[in-house]
Amino acid sequence: MTIWLTGLPCSGKSTIAERLRLLVATRGRRVEVLDGDVIRAELSPELGFARADRDTNVHRIAFLAQLLTKNGVITIVAAVSPHARAREQARERINDFIEVYVDCPLAECERRDVKGLYARARAGQLEAMTGVDDPYEVPEAPELTLRTLELSAEACARKVLELLKERGWLGGEAH
Repeated sequence: MTIWLTGLPCSGKSTIAERLRLLVATRGRRVEVLDGDVIRAELSPELGFARADRDTNVHRIAFLAQLLTKNGVITIVAAVSPHARAREQARERINDFIEVYVDCPLAECERRDVKGLYARARAGQLEAMTGVDDPYEVPEAPELTLRTLELSAEACARKVLELLKERGWLGGEAH
């Protein structure tokens, strides 16, 4: 299966993905995290942040997730993936796909931003920053919404784990 975490930059996607990876791995399952920033740096360094480039990055991540999922690896994607159509194409490509919206207010994302990306965007030093001058299309019907202002990363990861169990994709009790 693929669990696709989407949300604004600094909303908590990568942190939740890592916590979820640990929870799944302790159950003896093969699991891999595909972090959007890492994939972009390693496989797509030529891409910019225009819509087509963002969608190409999501397409490449979906291709990797499809391969891993097809080979029995539980795949956790943590990527902004701001465009609904690109996420829908990922869903169409990957069997057993769960979209998880990591919901966090923009002001909190800006507060959490250790890289200073939002500040640079607000100062006009960085263009096409999702949430500032480039839109994020909120999922209309995700299988799960995690409100990271209200829940810890651990609690969010456990909510995803419970959903996997409910779907019969992961047996046993959550620890």
